[in-house]
Amino acid sequence: MTNKIKEHVNQYLLNQKKRTFSVEELATGLGLQKSADFKLLVQTLASMERDKAIEFTNKGKVKLPSPQILVEGTFRANERGFGFVSIPDEEEDIYIPQGATGYAMDGDTVAIDITKPALPGSDKGAEGKVQEIIQRAFSEVVGEFHLYEEEEIQETDLYGYVTPKDKKLNGIKIFISAVGIRPVEGAIVKVTISHYPEPGYATSAEGVVLSVLGHKNDPGIDIMSIVVSHGLATTFPEEVQKEADQTSDSIDEKELSGRKDRRDEVIVTIDGEDAKDLDDAVTVRKLANGNYFLGVHIADVSYYVRENSALDQEAFERGTSVYLTDRVIPMLPQRLSNGICSLNPRVPRLAMSCEMEIDSTGKVQNYAIFQSVIQTTERMTYTAVNDILENQEQETIAHYKNLVPMFHEMAELHHILTDMRRRRGAVSFEDSEAKVLVDEQGHPVDIVFRSRGIGERMIESFMLAANETVAEHFETKQLPFIYRIHEDPKEEKVQRFFTFAAALGLIVKQTKGSISPKDLQNVLESVAGKPEAPVISTMLLRSMQQAKYSESNEGHYGLAADYYTHFTSPIRRYPDLIVHRLIRSYDNDRSKENQQKWAEKLPDIANHSSQMERKAVEVEREVDALKKAEFMADHIGEEFEGMISSVVKFGFFVELENTVEGLIHINELKDDYYHFIDTHLALVGERTGRTFKIGQKVLVKVTKSDPDTREIDFELIHSEQVEALPNLTQQNRSKRRQPKSQEFQSKKKTAKNKKQPKAKPKKKPFYKEVAKKKKTKKKTR
Repeated sequence: MTNKIKEHVNQYLLNQKKRTFSVEELATGLGLQKSADFKLLVQTLASMERDKAIEFTNKGKVKLPSPQILVEGTFRANERGFGFVSIPDEEEDIYIPQGATGYAMDGDTVAIDITKPALPGSDKGAEGKVQEIIQRAFSEVVGEFHLYEEEEIQETDLYGYVTPKDKKLNGIKIFISAVGIRPVEGAIVKVTISHYPEPGYATSAEGVVLSVLGHKNDPGIDIMSIVVSHGLATTFPEEVQKEADQTSDSIDEKELSGRKDRRDEVIVTIDGEDAKDLDDAVTVRKLANGNYFLGVHIADVSYYVRENSALDQEAFERGTSVYLTDRVIPMLPQRLSNGICSLNPRVPRLAMSCEMEIDSTGKVQNYAIFQSVIQTTERMTYTAVNDILENQEQETIAHYKNLVPMFHEMAELHHILTDMRRRRGAVSFEDSEAKVLVDEQGHPVDIVFRSRGIGERMIESFMLAANETVAEHFETKQLPFIYRIHEDPKEEKVQRFFTFAAALGLIVKQTKGSISPKDLQNVLESVAGKPEAPVISTMLLRSMQQAKYSESNEGHYGLAADYYTHFTSPIRRYPDLIVHRLIRSYDNDRSKENQQKWAEKLPDIANHSSQMERKAVEVEREVDALKKAEFMADHIGEEFEGMISSVVKFGFFVELENTVEGLIHINELKDDYYHFIDTHLALVGERTGRTFKIGQKVLVKVTKSDPDTREIDFELIHSEQVEALPNLTQQNRSKRRQPKSQEFQSKKKTAKNKKQPKAKPKKKPFYKEVAKKKKTKKKTR
């Protein structure tokens, strides 16, 4: 009877023009006015409300529930319990409050309901609630094992539990079923999850140990944990290694058939001292007509890694080599990468070559792309080339006297190509990067800058020229191909950068909400050599989209190039290997069938390669952050000079000269109550007007550095004085929270009387100069 009434209620509500009804109106409409029938109707309505088949309005009227429109996206967890959902093609993420995550874990594909829309004209974004977990991001987790006592194991049928190493899974325990491998206390293990968090078990899951990676005290286990937790393979399958071992370590004369012989040319590799996989070699000479001949010869990896072989499938899965602090996770086994595919000096090697004739304006007048055999004359290092061209080291010049004239011609061509790219608007970023040095145990001992000299920049110029030439060739031929594209920045990010630049007093040209690469180049040139240059460079990078691989040519925004691909590193990047395979494939067969085959395969290859590249970057950054936090943990209590790199509502981040970044929380600024002025990206003291903004120099003390969470906290010791911002608006003042007078004065007095340790910088610091000026001014009075 109840089910029949449910059907009648539902049908009645659907068929009426009116949307809401009182219970009495429903009873009348359904002919259930009798006392027994009315009582049954009320009970049915209560049951339907529990099942969410109907809703009651604030006035007690009945209506059908509003249709729920769910949006699909990727959940990104925060260790504090809340998260964000990224929606494809949407700029702003949806905030998911704590308690509304629906037990989703980081990376899960979820369906969410938008509970609060974004407020127009405000920085308050939309909020949502996870309604469904569509797909789990991972089924395996890496973490530290905690062993139960024997009695607990017998009682619970569990060996113990694992705490994940991923900080985004902070607070979750994975209980280990008492089957299979039983690790020891402190073991770092890989776990497969059998049960995920659910109602009543919000912070727990269950699983089985797949393997033991090592112990938490083993050297290098910290990096290994990150690598494995991201699903990167650390060893090659047996069949892949076997296939590599069967590859010959020398070239047979039969393999040279159909190849152009360049063994008699002067060709060199130029790489870092520690490089073992030499995949590119170059030659340059000036021609009689005043133009330059540039030969770029790349290891012919695709000859050895045949399509659909075990080697090829493994290279596709990995997508790229991953370069970490003290190790490399290669795309190909060393038998290939350091052996027959490496362009070692004075031995014949198979190559893919791109030879170009370039005029004095940097334009390629003629070119040829072909399979070749080469024999490099010398294995040069960046250091040696820089010593010859920049430092005029006579000993190095004498040692390579036969090659020195070519290096000078290389430098001439490099400057021509650089000027050409600058004229068309290519954006050039900082030339130095920080590298964490570690000891034999993997413990960080120093952070050093590695500046790029003319040798590094020269090779980059030549590789760019070859990449553009190869891409333009295939676009012109209208053959299916894989490109490296960099799309225009999104308007929202451009506008955010304008706001940021304006806060620093920079005026950036804007045309209809967009910005050209040339305009960005002008911005970088305008701040070159200034303290805020690194910050501007970083914010500019953040405003751009990520470069990616695509089967469609969309051009490269950052390089201001109409055509671009990756042709020059097939040992460490799968798309480069595919470009080589396409060259060979089209040399042999340009039939419609072959073109159709590649047209179908390339989208998946491009998409997967882009995904693996992003994963590699994520792992590299995570390891870098881990080692920097570990390094700074040895410097707790020490003082450093730095610069404010970003300002947020809850404080500001300071970047030290060694590129380490840490937070000064707003709660630690006890001398005043600070307002965040978003239009100026600054914090301003309400009473004092003291201002903290991007680019400002500060002296800080390290108070916390946690390698597990990668969090570094600073205490402010001194700050450079900057021009105060305009007075706070009445609206900002009205939002302030008044501290208790007695408590505030006490904190003020404590801060004033607190004795700060003296810094011992190598050069005269800014804060002493400021103090000296103040003292002189006081005496003058």
